[in-house]
Amino acid sequence: MAEIYPFRAYRYNAARVEPAKVLTQPYDKITPAMAEKYAAASPYNLIPVEKGKSLPEDTPENNVYTRAEKALEDWIREGVVAQDAAPSLYAYFQEYTVPGTSERRTRKGFIAAGRIEDYSAGVIFRHEQTLSGPKADRMELLRHTQTHTGQLFMLYNDPAGRVDALLDASARAKPDVEIRDEYDVVHWLWPVTDAKMIETIQRELADKKLVIADGHHRYETAMAYRDERRAAAGRVDPNAPYEKVMMTLFNTAGKGLTILPTHRVATNIAGFSAQGLRAKLGNIFDSQSYPFAAAADRAKAYETFRRDLQRGQRQRAIGVYAGDEAFTIFVLKKGANLEALLPGVSAAQRQLDVVLLHRLILERGLGITPDAVKTEKNLTYEREMDTAIGEVDQGRAQICFLLNAVSVETVAEMAMAGEVLPQKSTDFFPKLMSGITMYRVKL
Repeated sequence: MAEIYPFRAYRYNAARVEPAKVLTQPYDKITPAMAEKYAAASPYNLIPVEKGKSLPEDTPENNVYTRAEKALEDWIREGVVAQDAAPSLYAYFQEYTVPGTSERRTRKGFIAAGRIEDYSAGVIFRHEQTLSGPKADRMELLRHTQTHTGQLFMLYNDPAGRVDALLDASARAKPDVEIRDEYDVVHWLWPVTDAKMIETIQRELADKKLVIADGHHRYETAMAYRDERRAAAGRVDPNAPYEKVMMTLFNTAGKGLTILPTHRVATNIAGFSAQGLRAKLGNIFDSQSYPFAAAADRAKAYETFRRDLQRGQRQRAIGVYAGDEAFTIFVLKKGANLEALLPGVSAAQRQLDVVLLHRLILERGLGITPDAVKTEKNLTYEREMDTAIGEVDQGRAQICFLLNAVSVETVAEMAMAGEVLPQKSTDFFPKLMSGITMYRVKL
C-alpha cells in the first residue's frame, strides 16, 4: 500500500524574499545560462543548492556540495528559509499552455512525504532506466544538505476524482505561493492542515500503486541514502525522516497531464546518406515524402508533414529530416514481423515508436549502438520539433527523428507491468519547481 504523510516543509519566507526570484527549475533542466540568470536574481536563489557550480580550485573542504550545505544552513539560520508550524500536505496546481498550441490546462496535484519502497514491494514502479553519474551527484548533495529540494513527480489512478475534489476545496482560498516561471507556467501552492482532509487523502491513496513519472534518479538516490542511514544506525526505524521522500502526486485520470515527445538529433555518423538509410530500411518501413523547393513550399510541406505525423500515431509513424529538401515519415509496413525483427524485446516494448527508432533505425540503419546512445556520442535530445529541425538546417546535425508523445496510460501500464522504457521516452510538461517545498531528513 502507498503510504503518504503530512510534513512540516521548509519554505522560503515570503516576508524576506520574492518566491519568483528564488525558486528554480529541476536540476537536470537547468542550463548554464539559466544558472547564471538564477544566481543574478537573488543572493538567496536556490541555484547553489539545487545545481551549484564546480570550480577549478575546489577541495574536499570547499566544493560544490559543501557550499550547498553552507548556503542552506545559513538561510535557515537567518530565517530566509523557515519550517512550517503544522504538518501539512500541500495542494500544488499549475496552469500552462500546451507547447505548440494555444490550449491552456491546469494540472492539479499535492505534495506529501511518501514512504520509500523497494521496487520489489510492488508499490512504487519505475518506467525509465537510470545512470550512475547523476545518482552519484545527487547522493553526495543529499549527504551534505540532508534535504530534498526537488520534487518527485508521481502518478496514481483515481478515476472517481475523490482526491482532486478535496484539492479543489482547498484551492478556494488565496494561495500561499503564486508565481509565473520562465515558461509562462503559473504555480500555486496551498498548505492543507485540516486533519480530517489529510486522513481522507491518506485513505484514498492507501490502496494505490504509484508510478514515477519524473525523478527516477532522485528516487533511487533517496532509496540508497535510506539504506546507508539504516546501515549506520544498525537498525530500521520506520519513523526516521530518511525513510520517506518528498513527492508530488497527480491523478492519471485528471485532465491536466501532458506528455511531450523528445526528439532525437544525430551527428558524427560515418558514411551517412539519407537516401542510403531509406534504401536500407525499405523492407521494414514505407516512407512518405513531403518535398519543398522554396521557403513558401517548405512552410506548406512542414504543416502537412506535422499533421500527418500526428495522425499516423497509431500506425507507428516516425518523422525524419535530413536537410535534403524534404520531410519524410517512416511508417512501419503492414505485416512487419516485429517478433523476428526484435528478438528478445517484449511485446509491450515492440509497440513503442521510440523502441522501433532505436533498435531498427538507429542501431540497424545507422550503426548507432546502445553504448553510443548512453554516452551521447551521436545523439542529443530536443523538446521542440522546430529546434531539432534547426540543428540540421544549421549544419550541426546530419539528421533528426521526430516522435509522437507516449500516452500517460501507456506509461502507467508499462511501468506496472514491470516494463522499462528507453531513456528520454517521456517529457512530462511542465516541470515542478524546486524549492517550493523542502523536506529535511536531518535527525
